[in-house]
Amino acid sequence: MAQPHGNNPFDQQKQIPGVKHVIAVSSGKGGVGKSTVAVNLALALSKKNKVGILDADIYGPSLPRMTGTLNQKPVINEDQKLQPLVRHNLKLMSIGYLVDESAAVVWRGPMLFKAMDQFLRDVNWGELDYLVVDLPPGTGDVQLSLAQKIPVSGALVVSTPQNIALADVKKAVDMWDRLGIRRLGLVENMAWMVNPVNGEKIQLFPKGELDSYANSKDLRKLAQIPFDPSVSMASEAGMPIVESHSKGEEAKTFFALADQIRELLPLIPAVEGP
Repeated sequence: MAQPHGNNPFDQQKQIPGVKHVIAVSSGKGGVGKSTVAVNLALALSKKNKVGILDADIYGPSLPRMTGTLNQKPVINEDQKLQPLVRHNLKLMSIGYLVDESAAVVWRGPMLFKAMDQFLRDVNWGELDYLVVDLPPGTGDVQLSLAQKIPVSGALVVSTPQNIALADVKKAVDMWDRLGIRRLGLVENMAWMVNPVNGEKIQLFPKGELDSYANSKDLRKLAQIPFDPSVSMASEAGMPIVESHSKGEEAKTFFALADQIRELLPLIPAVEGP
């Protein structure tokens, strides 16, 4: 339904001063490794660019544990803005730095909108080439708030191969289309596992209709990331695979994904601050 003249919430969009591109990483479904993809992509990009990552999963933040910053707290600078934490040359912000890990965040929509506004406006992100936003599962308040508040350069969709995951991914793709946000492409996570004995690919999940759906929607598959226990172990230890095993095949896949993102979103002049 069209908005009344002068009452379109997307008219309120304002770029984050100093940030050239905002990349939304979504899935529509939990448990597909979206945060793992977001963190490792951000780290891969940071090897050549100035990069930040915002953990926008208010109810289930994972960035502090995945980056080994669980017990750290951001400080407020002289301009009364939150100063992002820095780890591996990557700027970090998450609700997980502001509340105890075991504390439930019991908020309704207006509180989520306010929190997103603060993370986008009241954090001193500085000069960034790319800000990666790790979104929660679903197609709700946080996603809508992000799209309304700032121009999003593009959305990356993460899925595992089976149709159970694809069913929710379809909703995420539909959401980005409705919001008029460019779809950068698809990342197929846990696409297979390599048999350590003979090197053959083992299909962990039943191969569903992901490829045919992507073709029908002109959704380019940017990466296929194999399953390897070392990836989850590295995240659990706070040293993501791009940092802990940068020469491995999984890390190389993330570096190749970062190169594709650079081609899709070439750098542009940043918007100056007020």
